[in-house]
Amino acid sequence: MNNKIKEYRKYSNLFTELVRKGIRLKYRRSYLGIIWSLIEPLLTMIVLTLVFGTLFGHKSKEFPVYILAGRLLYSLFSQSSTAALKSIRANQSMIKKVYVPKALYPLSAITFNYILFLISLIVLLGVSLVLGVYPTWRVLLAVVPLFILFLLSLGIGLMLATVGVFFRDMEYLWNVLLMFVMYTCAIFYYPDKILESHAFWILKYNPLFCIISNFRSCVFGTKMDIWMIGYSLIFALVSILFGAFILEKNQDKFILYV
Repeated sequence: MNNKIKEYRKYSNLFTELVRKGIRLKYRRSYLGIIWSLIEPLLTMIVLTLVFGTLFGHKSKEFPVYILAGRLLYSLFSQSSTAALKSIRANQSMIKKVYVPKALYPLSAITFNYILFLISLIVLLGVSLVLGVYPTWRVLLAVVPLFILFLLSLGIGLMLATVGVFFRDMEYLWNVLLMFVMYTCAIFYYPDKILESHAFWILKYNPLFCIISNFRSCVFGTKMDIWMIGYSLIFALVSILFGAFILEKNQDKFILYV
């Protein structure tokens, strides 16, 4: 373990450059650049509020904040996991020339998306203040679900990055699976009726829903669900261990398939 840590520290400068490269490439053809990370969630919130607020009859001022909080976290997971899936193949020229710990690629892909996500939280703060959802001391606890989300994204990202090298169609399959994940995260609807029905497990055992639910609790100043924290954390840690294991076991074969 110590040898692994020393090895990754040796490539810390490369990791920093990969993160910077990811941020540059994400907005290289956009006139607005990084500002788009502020505008996009705001526009998405407006559309979802108009559509689903009307459809479900939600007219409260808190509903747009509810949607935006869920949408931001789902987008982070979706974009970071997809970027991790493509990360090793996207750096195939480097892989073929020099040795680099392969986990650096999905890790850097998740990190640069996380940095952009932190910037987009400015929008959530602004919308909350405008609509009268004022932060309480519990907002400080938001670091807990956000940290767990990073771990979950990393674990899933390591698995996807490995599978994506050998199975190119995983990129398309993952897009379909993400759609299912989105509808089971209660992003644009209140989950009360589902949680009280026999289908409660669809939400309760979705670790991303657990993370989003606890993050919303912090935003609205209510108590987090300890069971959801524990479950999502254990799920994230197990996914990291499994993801690291399969990547370590198969990384020597990557050069034959990228």
